[in-house]
Amino acid sequence: MKRPPRNNRSGAQPGSSIDSARKQALMRRTRLAAIVIAVTMLAWIGAQVLGGQLNLAPHFAFLFDLAAIAAFLWTMIVPFQIRRARRANEEQ
Repeated sequence: MKRPPRNNRSGAQPGSSIDSARKQALMRRTRLAAIVIAVTMLAWIGAQVLGGQLNLAPHFAFLFDLAAIAAFLWTMIVPFQIRRARRANEEQ
């Protein structure tokens, strides 16, 4: 169900540079989250392969795992922040 349009409280017209700047900022955050996911996955796989070839101690593997988990948790939080920001922009 689509919400009815609301008055723009900021005084900016829809499609103005302020709205455009906000959209660009949200797009950058979305793109950053996608890049972090891709780089984290590649780095984690690379760390696992190198750790096996170099016979590193298992605690290094757990260290890489924890770093990857932290990055993935961050990428799970960012979309919720983006969604909240988009909803706030729609309500203005």
